[in-house]
Amino acid sequence: MKLQRKNRLRALSLGAVAVSGALALTACGSDETGAGASGATGGTQSAATGSIACDDARGEILAAGSSAQKNAIDVWVKNYQAACKDVRINYNPKGSGAGITNFLQGQTAFAGSDSALKPEEIAESAKVCKDSQAIDLPMVGGPIAVGFNVPGVDTLVLDAATLAKIFDDQIKTWDDEAIKKLNPGVDLPDTKVQAFHRSDESGTTDNFTQYLKAAAPEAWKYEGGKAWQAKGGQSAQGSSGVAQQVKETAGAISYFELSYAKGGIKTVDIKTDATEPVKATTENASKAIAAAKVVGKGKDLALELDYKPTAEGAYPITLVTYEILCEKGNDPETLPAVKSFFTYIASEDGQSLLSDAGYAPLPTEIATKVRETIASLS
Repeated sequence: MKLQRKNRLRALSLGAVAVSGALALTACGSDETGAGASGATGGTQSAATGSIACDDARGEILAAGSSAQKNAIDVWVKNYQAACKDVRINYNPKGSGAGITNFLQGQTAFAGSDSALKPEEIAESAKVCKDSQAIDLPMVGGPIAVGFNVPGVDTLVLDAATLAKIFDDQIKTWDDEAIKKLNPGVDLPDTKVQAFHRSDESGTTDNFTQYLKAAAPEAWKYEGGKAWQAKGGQSAQGSSGVAQQVKETAGAISYFELSYAKGGIKTVDIKTDATEPVKATTENASKAIAAAKVVGKGKDLALELDYKPTAEGAYPITLVTYEILCEKGNDPETLPAVKSFFTYIASEDGQSLLSDAGYAPLPTEIATKVRETIASLS
């Protein structure tokens, strides 16, 4: 299933791919990132994307997982396929949990996940990774924005404890005393709070709830994980689904990657132990991600994030999206294309496109390790 023959590739309709890419790029404001490529495989892109080495890459790559990285993937795929004409990359942003399941069942060449593999998932990966196991490669970083739609309110400050009570259905209206205390001088309406969470298993949910658990343990009593556990609230599918609900619903609040807020959704400033509340920006997220520690073993580069940063301007609610594939034992028919694509997206040229799309490029030290690991995949 992973690799279709070249004659099928020629028969594929490119219209759906082009429309999907165009819509995603419009949503994240990155139309200028796509550059023209030379007509030959292995050709050189313009300065916007740098050099893409296609090598022996060809065929169709099936992948699935994190919707958090969809806007980044769309930018990368557009540029890569313009250079590597013999490759078609089909990424389904169905959520981290579903993506990992597909990969462990041998249905895809790689998965995208906003949470690193669990020990039992690594053990299970031996079934699809011949004489090896799956590894986590961090590729996309960024802030988890908390978007809100409160009539008459343009700027809103919240802390971890208040967010925990909002998403646990303990705070019912926007003029609650806890919110007033954090926003002196703001005319808060008595509009009902409409908290939205992800209906699908999501690494974004995992990271958001890990933040609540770490920063407000007295207020957030749930263990966390990809599946939403708190009571109350409403749900929607994917990052795009919850973002759309915030945009359309008075009194709504939800969590999603910053790139999904670019349609005019206002985002919460987060009060931390620093002197000033912190805005959700890629630069502020990078300050927090730079302090992450590699906790994976061997070539697994799973990171431990700091959800309670004290540095000025460090945004506390961040995530890192991992690309998950086998360290060894990858399908030999898809491996050249996967390595070629990963080499591009982990490069300085690939990473340089992330900020404009609402993501944070990998810190230099981590990016160097990722590139070394990609080169060794077999």
